[in-house]
Amino acid sequence: MIEQLLSVYRLKDEIRAGWVIRSVLEPESVADHSWGTALLCLLNAGEAGVDADPAIRMALVHDIAEAEVGDIPRRVDEGDQPVSRAEKARREHEAIARLAGGPFDGAVELWREYEAGETPVARFVRDMNLIDMCLQALYYERAGRRGVAATSERAAGDPGGATRPQAGAGKAAVVWEALDEFFATARPRVATAVGLRLFADIEYRYRALREER
Repeated sequence: MIEQLLSVYRLKDEIRAGWVIRSVLEPESVADHSWGTALLCLLNAGEAGVDADPAIRMALVHDIAEAEVGDIPRRVDEGDQPVSRAEKARREHEAIARLAGGPFDGAVELWREYEAGETPVARFVRDMNLIDMCLQALYYERAGRRGVAATSERAAGDPGGATRPQAGAGKAAVVWEALDEFFATARPRVATAVGLRLFADIEYRYRALREER
């Protein structure tokens, strides 16, 4: 058990890659994000009508495979992914299989339930995962810790959030202002009523802050 614990403790040092892309100053770790997701589960489970206990436990282990495979950021444009989503899933399932056995069996089952996203608890935790990301973006924006914009190759004129398509035909560079892409990746995936309410509130505050600047 100690060796398994040491292997997953890497999450405390695994920096969230999306913030690194934006040159955010002193960005959070994956373990920080898991704590934030768990806290959101504790505070919002009642409104969502789910049991807080399994939701919190699921939130704490939902990114446990990243201790081995690292954090692979979600981008709006599939072409910007460091590896394909299918390859990411393959790597993570292999990492989880190596954790199975002994005291980690419960954590592995919770991770698999989260990945399947078919139970009310899993859908709720998946939303709290996205809400934590957006809340963190708002936190960084307020603190002035955001860095550079990020560029994506996209067909000219395609929608996708607050972007600035550059001149040119066909494929055009799309520059995501500030931390906008985090909201763009979360928006189509939020599925629960409580998730939608929180997302709208956080995005409103973020947009208002951006307009002030």
